[in-house]
Amino acid sequence: MAVAVGVVVVLGVFGGLHWYLWRRLVRDTTVRGSIARRVGTGVIIAGPVLLIGAFVAESAGIPFLLIQIIAWPGYMWGALFVYLVLWLLVGELVRPLVRRWITRSDSSATKAPEGVLIPATGGADTAPRDEPAAPVSRRLFVSRAVGGAAALAAVSTVGYGTHSVLSGPQVKRLTIPLANLPRAAHGFRIAVVSDIHLGPILGRGFAEQVVETINGTQPDLIAIVGDLVDGSVEHLRSAVEPLARLRARHGAYFVTGNHEYFSGAEQWMEHVQELGLHLLANSRTELPYFDLAGVNDIQGKRIGQGPDFTAALGNRDLARTAVLLAHQPVQIHDAVEFGVDLQLSGHTHGGQVWPGNFLVELANPTVAGLERYGDTQLYVTRGAGAWGPPVRVGAPADITVVELASKQA
Repeated sequence: MAVAVGVVVVLGVFGGLHWYLWRRLVRDTTVRGSIARRVGTGVIIAGPVLLIGAFVAESAGIPFLLIQIIAWPGYMWGALFVYLVLWLLVGELVRPLVRRWITRSDSSATKAPEGVLIPATGGADTAPRDEPAAPVSRRLFVSRAVGGAAALAAVSTVGYGTHSVLSGPQVKRLTIPLANLPRAAHGFRIAVVSDIHLGPILGRGFAEQVVETINGTQPDLIAIVGDLVDGSVEHLRSAVEPLARLRARHGAYFVTGNHEYFSGAEQWMEHVQELGLHLLANSRTELPYFDLAGVNDIQGKRIGQGPDFTAALGNRDLARTAVLLAHQPVQIHDAVEFGVDLQLSGHTHGGQVWPGNFLVELANPTVAGLERYGDTQLYVTRGAGAWGPPVRVGAPADITVVELASKQA
């Protein structure tokens, strides 16, 4: 019952915000019965329909080509919708100032600027007949000015965010001192990459960008910390193929993220190994200088394959440094209990689109960067790709080269 009520509330808010967009961008700026109003109304209706379709397309079992066709406009509308609402809310603050400025501007203060005046009859949702035409035309001018500026700002923001994703992740370098790390491991470099999200939008070309960037850092080890894909092995076999070309002296390791469990986790666990990646599924390996462990994502509990810290970290030599790969930052609390020195995570995307970071903070102990929890350090990468719309605003994508430093060096 609670879930049903929640769904109704969410859909109500979603629908209400779209009505607000229609009112401010279409009804208040166009003439009743005009082509512009029909087109604007069609866009406001089609956008959310395509967005919902993009969310359910994979699970509906429709052909992958059709999923790709729906995904681009659907997810892009999702990002545009967010920034249209935000910029229009800013416009609500500006609107009365613009009206006052027009009223006091010059000798034509009683009417809108030349070329803007529109007769009250036949206009868009005009005021009552006994109201003078000038105030009506002034409101129309202000609505067009504010709505147009908000639309331009939203499109520009989304365009910038899309370019940020499609141009590929940037390399970030970070040195992390570890108290128990032996001197011989000083300077050991781990390329940490998460949340690539290969799927109907980010495909093979993006995977090649990521592989080229990682290999260019010449790491000692590569850690893929979950959410590699959004889709089945059948649909994305070609997209992930470039990962077979990843190169590091101690190999490339992979742990599942929550999205793998939406995409056929068992098949992906098998396939990444066929690509040459080492799977850490509630397990660990002893490297020359430290233990590298990995746990399944929390979402794995759905199929009886949740994280098992005892299997991954139990009965180990506590004198050895332990580095843990765990997709979600919230898993840090278990890591602390098992004496992990460093946990490497992703999942948050750093919020991906501002102000999403404020929502992400509610569910994650760390959104991005390095923090300490007791004797355990947690590093969270913002991820290399993007989920849903290929848009990042205020949370640039990264591949982080973590250089381990020994305090004995």
